[in-house]
Amino acid sequence: MKITIQVKATRLPNVAGLFKGISDPFAVVTLLSSDRSAKPAVIGQTEVQKNTLNPDWIKSIDMNYELGEPTNILVKIFDEVRKGDNKSMGSAVFDIGAVLGAKGNTKAKKLKNGGTVFVRIFKDETEGNLRLKMSGDKLSNTEGLFRKSDPFYEFMKKDQGHRGTEWNAVHRSPYIKNNLSPKWPEEVIDLTLLCDDDLDQVIVLSVFDHESSGQHVLMGKIETSVNGLVAAAKSRRSFQIMRKGKNKGTLNIHTAEVFDTKTGNDVPVNGLEGIKKSPTAPLPPPISSSAYGRVPLGPKIAVPPKNSRPTFQDYISGGCEINLGVAIDFTGSNGDPRRPGTLHYLNPDKSPNDYEKAIRAIGSVLAGFDSDKKFPVWGFGAKYGGVLQNCFQCGPKSEVDGVEGIINAYHQTFASGLVMSGPTVITEVMKMAAGQAENAQRQAAAEGKQKYSILLILTDGAVSDVAATLMVSNEISNSPLSVVIVGIGNADFSGMQFLDDNGTGPDVVQFVEFNTHRHSSSSLTKATLEEIPSQLQNYFIRNGIQPNPPVHVEEEEIVVESAEEEIDLTLDFEAGGGASVPSGGAFIPPFVLVSS
Repeated sequence: MKITIQVKATRLPNVAGLFKGISDPFAVVTLLSSDRSAKPAVIGQTEVQKNTLNPDWIKSIDMNYELGEPTNILVKIFDEVRKGDNKSMGSAVFDIGAVLGAKGNTKAKKLKNGGTVFVRIFKDETEGNLRLKMSGDKLSNTEGLFRKSDPFYEFMKKDQGHRGTEWNAVHRSPYIKNNLSPKWPEEVIDLTLLCDDDLDQVIVLSVFDHESSGQHVLMGKIETSVNGLVAAAKSRRSFQIMRKGKNKGTLNIHTAEVFDTKTGNDVPVNGLEGIKKSPTAPLPPPISSSAYGRVPLGPKIAVPPKNSRPTFQDYISGGCEINLGVAIDFTGSNGDPRRPGTLHYLNPDKSPNDYEKAIRAIGSVLAGFDSDKKFPVWGFGAKYGGVLQNCFQCGPKSEVDGVEGIINAYHQTFASGLVMSGPTVITEVMKMAAGQAENAQRQAAAEGKQKYSILLILTDGAVSDVAATLMVSNEISNSPLSVVIVGIGNADFSGMQFLDDNGTGPDVVQFVEFNTHRHSSSSLTKATLEEIPSQLQNYFIRNGIQPNPPVHVEEEEIVVESAEEEIDLTLDFEAGGGASVPSGGAFIPPFVLVSS
């Protein structure tokens, strides 16, 4: 899926130097690779914000993300120096999955030398852009008698936060120096960012006089919409910007065209698939201030309603939590854990066995989507007091803390007096997980929330009764649950693959053979988790459950994580300011990238 990354920072250290004012920060976002054959790659950078230690950058950064593929980004903040020797202000690493799983899809980290950086991620569904070209005419000068203003324009849209309506800047044009009749270059603006794909949403168009201090001076404003801009361009109508109730100059809309990003074609009169049709309810009231002018919205571009099938990201953005449970095979065919070479061998030098590798790889990805990071751990295939148990608690607690808690519960089980036995029966842990998943979703629904569960089964052999297991798989297929089975070792796993391929209900079982992916943890997680987004999505849609509205968080609600050791990654800056990783750039080892 395509995601959009937004970055802001607060209380950054001032690195401009004595008598040189305040820093001019910008952020560079680099994708860190866990593949030793690939170097990190810069995926984007923000604009420079002048003279501020609390930048809230407007420019966002797009990238593709797949659940199960460990994806970490380095956000590195610089103070722009005109000679090109930009000064570092701090950096932090963010796990994309952990950000998506956090409340409001937002995470924050302290920087080692002071300040905090915030990263917010949301789904990029852009199907349309606005092609816009404007000019000004006889704008009122704000510079006094001997200089002229340097105008740029800015769009603001209305967002809804916990404290009510907030107007946030979403786009700024280049500024034109020393000119009261500026001709701005043509720009292409993402409609999702500009107006949430609603062509009738009220937006504020402001013109400012650019100041190198960053304290830009308002020249005038108007209220309009994308439809209003399109109508003005078609009728060649100009309109006035206002400040303090007075006319402060004219804006001319030369080009305002909505076009389809999939085809590149302009939108016909009957509209663009994917762009929202304006509701029949009245538009939001205008801003209650005489400082604003209003532009008639003009004839509407009639657009068909979006065929809005909710996506995985819609549910996650609405606060849906993913609960993880782990079930581990303790049958005798795994071998004596005290003997080297067996599948459960607990090596004194702490090198992990294949069970531990699978737990760490898959658990680390899914832990980011679980708010409390507490997981049940079950075992099967062992005897206690001579009685075979096919669903027993591992460790002293019914839920353990984090991935390390799963590993510790796994180790503690060997000291619990069990006798490894057989046969391989997974039906009881499947029923247990399904029952807990249904209860969790039922309780969440009563509170207006949503929960979905994943059962990770780690086993060394084929199930003893394929028919009975297939029957249970079909019975639980309508639960809010996905079952991921990872085959450890060299057994014949054809029965497991049969379960994956032959259910009669909704597909909720995924089988992956560990040895096929043993040399790449990212390949393992991608293979095991690739079906989960669609399974989650299909469960809720099948049961008529729409996503909750996106969760918004205020800054004070965000848990700020402690500062980490900074990654020493050198970036080259070109003459135009673009950043890149130099040839032979340092490899970032995978252990650095594990999210807390």
